[in-house]
Amino acid sequence: MIPPSPLRHVARFITTYRSYSTGPITPSHSIYLSKSTNPYFNLTFEDWLFRHKPPREPLLLIYRDDPCVIIGRNQNPWKEVNLTSSRQAGIPFIRRRSGGGTVYHDLGNTNFSIHVPRTTFDRRATAQIVVRAVRALGIDANVNDRNDICVGREKMSVARLLKYTKPDEVLLYVSGSAYKIANNRAYHHGTMLISTRLDTLGDLLRSDKETMITKGVASVRSPVCNLEQFSPTVSHDKFVDAVVGEFQKEFGVDEQACVIGDSEDITNIDYIQRGMAELPSWDWAYGQTPEFEYKIERSFPWADVRADVRSRHGIITTCEVSVVNGGDAALSGAVGHLGKALQGKRYGFVEDIEGVEDERGLEIWEWLKGQMSS
Repeated sequence: MIPPSPLRHVARFITTYRSYSTGPITPSHSIYLSKSTNPYFNLTFEDWLFRHKPPREPLLLIYRDDPCVIIGRNQNPWKEVNLTSSRQAGIPFIRRRSGGGTVYHDLGNTNFSIHVPRTTFDRRATAQIVVRAVRALGIDANVNDRNDICVGREKMSVARLLKYTKPDEVLLYVSGSAYKIANNRAYHHGTMLISTRLDTLGDLLRSDKETMITKGVASVRSPVCNLEQFSPTVSHDKFVDAVVGEFQKEFGVDEQACVIGDSEDITNIDYIQRGMAELPSWDWAYGQTPEFEYKIERSFPWADVRADVRSRHGIITTCEVSVVNGGDAALSGAVGHLGKALQGKRYGFVEDIEGVEDERGLEIWEWLKGQMSS
């Protein structure tokens, strides 16, 4: 599934200490609040700030996105995302420009991005800014050894997504983080689950492909919860106010936050225009996928079939389909042709295969096609 073209949406902010950008946008401010909920815009604007902000000045960006799945720069979407559920729900996945694992975004989830000079970058220190903000809301949060923000007293011995007991008996993740370091600049960005749809999160991030072995980064599955489970009065705006306040105290910033949106004066900036076009493209979303191998088997009434598919950068490099038990010469010939015909094709994007006339071969193809597109 190629992610849909970016659409513009906006979210309202109600606090009063923010100044709206009225002229051409510049990377001269210390705090930016995006009122756009377009993930293609927000991720690209974040990258633009990272590349253009003077490297020695700290920066904070806060935004929310319409529902989407965000995978890490070096991840495999077929491994990380339930693509069938993604298509059915009309929720795209997007490959971000930083590393780390897969997360879910919606309007119940607030995203923060803290940029600092590379020489002073400390993952734990930036995480503590957000922890202090959460504590200011009356919630006892802490940072774990992976610099994720958690709530609770005891860590689960086996962490499984959305399977937890009482909030005060386990270590629950309310935020996940990723990082990027380039030249003289670094950033720590993350999610904060406030009132997100945990059922949708669990469905989209559930992928049962244990036999898919990838050279990319695998996500660490963890139990998650919303901040509202610990404080019913917490909200996006209160969290934003708290983070902005802690950022200002940490870095001695006294200027107002600059509120921006995906207006034409910003989206027409060449760097942002090109970035927004790149994110939903096949070359970026799928073509950046690290090398992987997928071994699958299925028993048909007339034979057992095994397939071993290898892909690199989203292109099938080899595909070996074989009859393990049963079948005959005609079937073996059909599956052999099938495997050769898939070589060089885009993984998960092949609709038809020519030259397979055996009905059993066609049935195997439909099964294989379904496996690769899910």
